[in-house]
Amino acid sequence: MVANPLLQHLLPQTPRDRLVFALDVDHIDEAERLVKLLAPHVGMFKVGPRLFTNAGSLVLDLINGMGSSVFLDLKFHDIPASVAGAAREVARQRVRMFTVHALGGPRMVQAVLRELSNMTLIPGAPPPIVLGVTVLTSHAQEEVDQLGFTEPIVNLATRLAKLAVGAGAQGIVASGHELAELVPALPAGTIFVTPGIRSPDDDKGDQSRVMTAKEAVKAGATYVVVGRPIRTAKDPVAAAKRFVDEIAEVHA
Repeated sequence: MVANPLLQHLLPQTPRDRLVFALDVDHIDEAERLVKLLAPHVGMFKVGPRLFTNAGSLVLDLINGMGSSVFLDLKFHDIPASVAGAAREVARQRVRMFTVHALGGPRMVQAVLRELSNMTLIPGAPPPIVLGVTVLTSHAQEEVDQLGFTEPIVNLATRLAKLAVGAGAQGIVASGHELAELVPALPAGTIFVTPGIRSPDDDKGDQSRVMTAKEAVKAGATYVVVGRPIRTAKDPVAAAKRFVDEIAEVHA
């Protein structure tokens, strides 16, 4: 189950809650436009290295100030003490979820959870949800082989997910293509965040392993992450609503 009972009320309750919009833009002005436009229509905003490098905590304040929630996707991967220190700063920024890379190993994940458990947060505020990143959705099997992993992607993702969750992570980030194996392999209550979400007629871009929102939720995704198909749409609000409608078809 989810490690901290305070996290339970943060889990998605509606189809809209399950849609995470990826703020993959360069400048805070563009981020502000999209947050104001989409805050009523998505459950959370993902901030990655591209925007965070430019805007830093200003973009986190912007999202929180609009009454929305932050998924900080920086994939921390360093020695345990360094990542634990980063986690401490993340927790001070009112972030709902953040990522560490499962390749950092169990000691790194344990250090993060230990640091968070020792912190004094705002009264009633739960610590952020820690997610372990497994295999990037941009990776195809050939690239994984080139990196020296001699196993199918699904086996590698499952092995990394078990390590991260076993060390205390409350959830994982993984392609929808691995969910059929991951969901039964991990404890009940594990949070599954699935990027690489596209509609059937969308361009895959630089993603290799993509899936529709409906397919991902049906396979067990707790949250689906959508960026380009909403951001580049002629009507981003209508595009977001279409993804929410897809999720609603299978939302329990």
